[in-house]
Amino acid sequence: MSQFYYKINLNKYGEMKQQVERQKRAFINLVVTFSVIAIVMIGFLFYNVTLMDKKIASRAELLNDIEQEIKSYQVSGEYLSSSDLNRIADVSSNRIFWAKNLVALSEKTTDKIAITHFSYKDGKLSLFGITKLDKDVKEFDLIDSFIGDLKANKQISEDFPDIQFVKSSTDFEKDVQILRFQIDAKVEEEGKRGRI
Repeated sequence: MSQFYYKINLNKYGEMKQQVERQKRAFINLVVTFSVIAIVMIGFLFYNVTLMDKKIASRAELLNDIEQEIKSYQVSGEYLSSSDLNRIADVSSNRIFWAKNLVALSEKTTDKIAITHFSYKDGKLSLFGITKLDKDVKEFDLIDSFIGDLKANKQISEDFPDIQFVKSSTDFEKDVQILRFQIDAKVEEEGKRGRI
């Protein structure tokens, strides 16, 4: 003989009430989360707008300062003396185009020579370089050939017509024997000084 069991839920109202409360809590959590995210986003936007306003105000002030400085430098032609015009012409015609000279120098530097540094003072460009000592290569011939290439380059020789070997010394760099050297290139005209 088989027995049948029936399950009767007498607490149906209680389950429905718990489900409504769960839904209500989920809705409240969603609203709170959304509100917090919205407040954070609004705060972030407010901060960015304030920061941008400060940047704009700072740039406007800088622009105003530059415009005032430009106005202070503007001088009409009737106040320029002939000596002022001569100085302007001298600067314009006697300037050294460093970018072109450095490009020309890099083109004339071979893989056997490295320019370590250079300096320019009182119309004299000093090039300091190194080359590896090799028994099959005469280093002084290499340096002399490099000086000849510099003299043959029109861009360099126009600004620095007097190019000479100055000194050299042997040294060791990471167990490799090297020759350190200095070459000076001088400006011909007295008034010629470096301008970038």
